Amino acid sequence: MLGNYSSATEFSLLGFPGSQQLRHTLFATFLLLYSVTLMGNSVIILIVCVDKRLKSPMYFFLGHLSVMEMMTTTTIMPVMLWGLLLPGVQTISLAGCVAQLFLYLSVGTAEFSLLAVMAVDRYVAVCNPLRYNIIMNSCTCTSLVVVLWVFGFLFEIWPVYATFQLTYCKSNVVNNFFCDRGQLLKLSCDNTLFTEFILFLMAVFVLVGSLIPTITSYTYIIATILRIPSASGRRKAFSTCASHFTCVVIGYGSCFFLYVKPKQTQAADYNRIVSLMVSVVTPFLNPFIFTLRNDKVLEVLRDGLKRSCHLLRN
Repeated sequence: MLGNYSSATEFSLLGFPGSQQLRHTLFATFLLLYSVTLMGNSVIILIVCVDKRLKSPMYFFLGHLSVMEMMTTTTIMPVMLWGLLLPGVQTISLAGCVAQLFLYLSVGTAEFSLLAVMAVDRYVAVCNPLRYNIIMNSCTCTSLVVVLWVFGFLFEIWPVYATFQLTYCKSNVVNNFFCDRGQLLKLSCDNTLFTEFILFLMAVFVLVGSLIPTITSYTYIIATILRIPSASGRRKAFSTCASHFTCVVIGYGSCFFLYVKPKQTQAADYNRIVSLMVSVVTPFLNPFIFTLRNDKVLEVLRDGLKRSCHLLRN
């Protein structure tokens, strides 16, 4: 169906400008980041699944966040790494471009919904600890996760369809390392003003809609923590939220710069840098954010490391 609307059957990705030596250096750097990202998030998923000490809603949601981070970076990184090795311009088929953009946006939408759910979970844990197990029971948590996954994929069907039903007759060269929607709109011969405005409103709906419960939850959390009389109690309460709050600041900050703007067809270099933050840097940092600032996760990792060393010695 898409072929009836678009004059392009494939797109060329410019990727990163520079010499072949620079591209090889970038390849080694990004390959290292990608490997650490996969290992770090895989470890989080593994320990959440197998260790009974992490059988709580907070870590259940953290496991799904790690899955989403791996999907986000895997949607982008293999194509980008392959492009850095090629001597010429990298090409991607129309179907591949559609799939990449759809997965990237869908998982991203689901991830922001999950961050909002995690904020509410922290609110209930800090502000209503006696009712926490009743409110955040396993049925509620599973239902929330199913809904946000389905919502993420259904919500992005129209934006991706609207992007690729345009006529691409100016060029098929995308000035980025992946099928960036802003750069795709820039290639269209059609008047994209209305489409860009609708996409802007949808981005605002997702980001602001998920940010409102996050801000509200943290307003109540901070107010509750400040009423705790002991310094150690305040520190312990805040430590349960610090990792999630750091992740929220990085994730929302990057995506507000990238997507919440009326004009999608902005400077390619700007898009490239912010896209790197979203698809490479944030998934790389999250395992460290959630492990280095979480005593229970560190305890589980230390115990696992001790058992592994003991087995190797025997």
